[in-house]
Amino acid sequence: MKDTTQDSLPTQETVNLFLDDLRDSGITNMYSAGTFIQNSFDVTKYDANRFLIKWMETYGERHGS
Repeated sequence: MKDTTQDSLPTQETVNLFLDDLRDSGITNMYSAGTFIQNSFDVTKYDANRFLIKWMETYGERHGS
């Protein structure tokens, strides 16, 4: 298991931009984006899913939908 400390995590804003680009690319269904977060930012599955959930919860607010 990875020892991911708060200091080593990317910011939510950084992950949001990554996920916005991933969504625009159409490479994957966004419900499967956790794996992309894990691999791109070297975070645990738990942390990746936390980032993804926050991105989903705030998408409309950030994009005026």
